Amino acid sequence: MATQAKRRRVAGPVGGGDADPDPVVGFLSWCRQVAVSRQGTVAGYGMVARESVQPGELLFVVPRAALLSQHTCSIGGLLERERGALQSQSGWVPLLLALLHELQAPASPWSPYFALWPELGRLEHPMFWPEEERRRLLQGTGVPEAVEKDLANIRSEYYSIVLPFMEAHPDLFSPRVRSLELYRQLVAVVMAYSFQEPLEEEEDEKEPNSPLMVPAADILNHLANHNANLEYSPNCLRMVATQPIPKGHEIFNTYGQMANWQLIHMYGFVEPYPDNTDDTADIQMVTVREAALQGTKAEAERLLLYERWDFLCKLEMVGEEGAFVIGREEVLTEEELTSTLKVLCMPAEEFREFKEKDGWGDNKREEDSLTITNIPNLKASWKQLLRDSVLLTLQTYATDLKSEQDLLSNKEVYTKLSWREQQALQVRYGQKMILHQLLELTS
Repeated sequence: MATQAKRRRVAGPVGGGDADPDPVVGFLSWCRQVAVSRQGTVAGYGMVARESVQPGELLFVVPRAALLSQHTCSIGGLLERERGALQSQSGWVPLLLALLHELQAPASPWSPYFALWPELGRLEHPMFWPEEERRRLLQGTGVPEAVEKDLANIRSEYYSIVLPFMEAHPDLFSPRVRSLELYRQLVAVVMAYSFQEPLEEEEDEKEPNSPLMVPAADILNHLANHNANLEYSPNCLRMVATQPIPKGHEIFNTYGQMANWQLIHMYGFVEPYPDNTDDTADIQMVTVREAALQGTKAEAERLLLYERWDFLCKLEMVGEEGAFVIGREEVLTEEELTSTLKVLCMPAEEFREFKEKDGWGDNKREEDSLTITNIPNLKASWKQLLRDSVLLTLQTYATDLKSEQDLLSNKEVYTKLSWREQQALQVRYGQKMILHQLLELTS
């Protein structure tokens, strides 16, 4: 089962005053009746059904007044007035400033809530791993690259927006919370524990809603095969059962359809193989171009291939930093990968004609459908290019599938691995299993 980063009390000088010796007791007295427990859960804290629960049954309600956001915190008015100056790429700065302020406030109404947070100095997101360890254990998975971008953005955001704001309001932010390390820790907490209210259908063109902290709801751990879901209404948020939950069983929410590389990147844990039915493997778009270039001999062929690639870029089917996403049962980027295989593999004359029409008016054939089950029926040239792309992708990992299988099948050896080594192994293994499935289908 999945294990979430264990929830401990906040350590250090930013804790919210003198909390109850048992944070669960303090939290329950604050939010009245919630079935929070350390027993029978996959992480430090979780929620367990006190009685059998049926689908559609209401588990608990969180009134909007109890949510912690940039609007409900004690400096909400200031954050609203300064909204223009707090714009950032992440959109998280106002909430993070709210957390920085409330954490240091001895009389913060959210102090019992903070007591159930994980210990900030022991978060297990890969951004807190030593760089060498992160690269060694997660090479090829896409996580090190995602973390490097995060760290650069966090540093830029902190020094250009957050620190100047705190220094401009010294009465609201004590020197002990003016720390890049604390800010990085709070970013990880927001990544792992915040919620983002979905937009209504008619609001699709709007900017996404700002993240908010939802006490009680964020105690639930995640499974792909979850048994509860959070519903939003004007006055409150409601956690509702989606499956039968026997008495004494843990209640699981979903954080979305998350591959294991996304889970470890954003939440610091994974679901062991084969539990995560939402797992995926990426084939970088430029890797498919590289695989196609391997098949060219003359300079004219290479130039034509780059012309084809530029045309795909114009159609917005590929990009230098994009990836084709392959799930265990479907290709999540089917249109993009189908178009790419088609354009890169079609005869030169056909490509000229296709390019003149800007790709429009082309009827998709059923035999070209890129469902997993149909891959063996694709044209030989498509299958070869896909296979070559998979082989190049597998070369980006430091280990092969057999060595991973040997580790996983030997329980004695596996249990001696560190927690990070186990989590990273599950990420690599899940991705390689998907890629090797593609090899079988294209052979």
